[in-house]
Amino acid sequence: MLPLVDGFGRVATDLRVSVTDRCDLRCTYCMPAEGLDWTPRAQLLTDDELVRLVGVAVSRLGVTDVRLTGGEPLLRPGLPELIAQLAALTPRPRIALTTNGVRLAALAPSLAAAGLDRVNVSLDTLRPDRFLTLTRRVRLEQVLEGLEAARTAFAGPVKVNTVLMRGVNDDEAVELLGWALDTGYALRFIEQMPLDAQHGWRREEMVTAEEILATLGSAYSLTPAPGRGAAPAEEWLVDGGPATVGVIASVTRPFCQACDRLRLTADGQVRNCLFAKDETDLRTLLRDGADDDALVAAWLGAAASKRKGHGIGEPGFTQPDRPMSAIGG
Repeated sequence: MLPLVDGFGRVATDLRVSVTDRCDLRCTYCMPAEGLDWTPRAQLLTDDELVRLVGVAVSRLGVTDVRLTGGEPLLRPGLPELIAQLAALTPRPRIALTTNGVRLAALAPSLAAAGLDRVNVSLDTLRPDRFLTLTRRVRLEQVLEGLEAARTAFAGPVKVNTVLMRGVNDDEAVELLGWALDTGYALRFIEQMPLDAQHGWRREEMVTAEEILATLGSAYSLTPAPGRGAAPAEEWLVDGGPATVGVIASVTRPFCQACDRLRLTADGQVRNCLFAKDETDLRTLLRDGADDDALVAAWLGAAASKRKGHGIGEPGFTQPDRPMSAIGG
């Protein structure tokens, strides 16, 4: 086993795999109302190609966790069958999925039966009018139904990811946490990152972790939970626990020094950071007939060139050309 180690000694064991760049919502902080130019299907990895690449990462490079992302991963045809193939790899990776939840009610049972272990659902508001404003779609009820279906289908806690935006939904922080405590979902607030297709992100418009914690602290007692490790979220015990709330402060409290993640885009490019400027093309290697040793070398090279940090806030920082929907979360 050759670890995916970078020049700073960090070892990547967590692989984020985008299975499509398409999405059925049009969230204002992610893409324009008309959507984007989707990647032509011929350029996307096939199921066989994706399973082979992940298989090399799992069997030869020490990857233990695989998270399927998008775009919206539930838009990929045959997703349960793809998950079943990933679950059959040796050694078997833990498999998770991040979704907007719109199609989750119909698919949760088959995803769980195929071998999906955990699911995260992105939800930024509980108010129908705001959901429409934020996503440009009338889908809130479907997302809530998807959450209920996930709670039934999966053994572990269903996580909910929320991005707070100043003057948009930041007044819902306490309400959202109360709802999560009542329903048993594990809520995590995420600082808005500069990954929108429009490149309209402004740091001064972002709701910071400090502000989030201060708002929550006005209604609940929060104490740090132990054992963060390489997890992106700082966890806080709510009123002494056992319930927790997480805050992912990628911008103001970066956790780059403990990062254990690599990303594989839907068109077969390895990115060693969300904000990487370079990619490693595995799709071309695959389609040119590369053997597993060549793929291993490419994976190792991609990991080795990882920068010390994402650089947000440093002079000269620029957003990646690809938006989040094309990179994968």
